[in-house]
This record gives sequence, structure tokens and C-alpha cells, in this order.
Amino acid sequence: MSQATHFGFRDVPLDDKQRLVDDVFHSVARRYDLMNDLMSGGMHRAWKEALVAKLRPPKGERPWRLLDVAGGTGDISFRALKAAGTGAQATVADINGDMLAVGRERAAEQDFGGQIEFVEANAEALPFPDKHFDAVTIAFGIRNVPRIAQGLSEMHRVLKLGGRFLCLEFSQVDVPALEEIYNAFSFRVIPEIGRAVTGDAESYRYLVESIRRFPDRETFAGMMREAGFARADATPLSGGIVAIHSGWRL
Repeated sequence: MSQATHFGFRDVPLDDKQRLVDDVFHSVARRYDLMNDLMSGGMHRAWKEALVAKLRPPKGERPWRLLDVAGGTGDISFRALKAAGTGAQATVADINGDMLAVGRERAAEQDFGGQIEFVEANAEALPFPDKHFDAVTIAFGIRNVPRIAQGLSEMHRVLKLGGRFLCLEFSQVDVPALEEIYNAFSFRVIPEIGRAVTGDAESYRYLVESIRRFPDRETFAGMMREAGFARADATPLSGGIVAIHSGWRL
């Protein structure tokens, strides 16, 4: 019998979780930003800017390598490169080829030259050397990694000593009145947005359920520590709707 995980509000065999994730993002790759805008009221842009501000990419010509895991269309990497100096390079790793294809097109349009590359890769088995990157980020992707602990371990492995890991992910709302509104929007409105834009309400209901099953901030900080990250902590944003999780390889 295959191992199962509580994914959303259904028991899904662990081996099937990646297939379910792939089904969602293959269908939405070219409308990914539109869906993010509709589902977050445009707030995903401010959250990503907060992530890059916390990352603090260096200015100037000093070499600096960023790995953005589950980076898909390149949104985080583009923001980081715009904030960084000419010595910065970004690698976008994603298991979904459709998302990467969109990212490559957008990179060509923005003329980043040789500063960015796109690599099809599984977060649980990253095809990069040990201690290779100065920073590793993952935005709204860690909850979709079937074996989260394995993904964290891999991201720690490829991070240089002294390097920083930042994870932007949905979290637990801290304001009771906001939580009621947020739940109603998530379970009633988001699936209907998915139906209207992609013809697929069920996939977006699954995404909402996956958010609710993600570990709370302290539990996830514990998982980061187990993977080897030091000084693991979290900064909630927008009343706890999302959080930026931070850790270092020391």
C-alpha cells in the first residue's frame, strides 16, 4: 500500500500528490499572474516585493547566485535581479515545463541577458552541487512539494555557508474577523474564479484546501531546523494571510 498524506481535506496517496499539482499548473501557466491577481486582490505583488526586500540582493558587480525553487514563470527572480547589481545571477527551478516556458519568454522580453536560467527540476532532488547558491527562495511552492522535509533538506544542501533561505507561503490568519471573511472568500469565491478563468473549479478548491493543511508557523520553523537551518523564524504579513519564513545555513 502506498504512503498517504492528508492533502486538502482528502487522503491522497503521496505518489499522486505531484500529479495533482502538475494538473493545476499545466492548465494555468499562461494565466498564472491573472489568477494570482484575482485570488489575492493583487496583494501577491506586495508580498513578493516584501520577500525581495528581506532578501536584500547586493548591488554592484560582486558575484551573487540566487536559486528560486518552484519559480515557474520567474516572478521572484525578475524582481531580485532588478533590485540587484550586475554581478547577480538567478536560477529558476521548477518541475513544470509549461511554467518554465512562460518564464523563458518573459525573460527574453525583459532582456536579462545571461543573468537568468531556467531548469526543469524536482525540489526533492535538486540537480545542483552542494553549497552552490548564496540565497534560496521559494514562493507559494513549498506546500505543493510532496515530501516537504526532503525539499527543505535539498534547499539547505545547495545553500552556501552563510547563505539565507526565504520561503513565502500562505499562513494562519491572526485576526478573527478577517479569518471569517478570508475563509468565505477562499472556499466560495476562489473556486468560482478558477471556473470562470480556466474552466476548472475543482483544481482551485484543491489549492485552497492545501493551504489549510500547511503546517502552522511554529511547526514549519521546527521542520526548517530539522533540515539544518539556523535562526528559523517567520514574519506574518496582512494579518497572517501569508508569512515569510527565514533561515540561514551557518
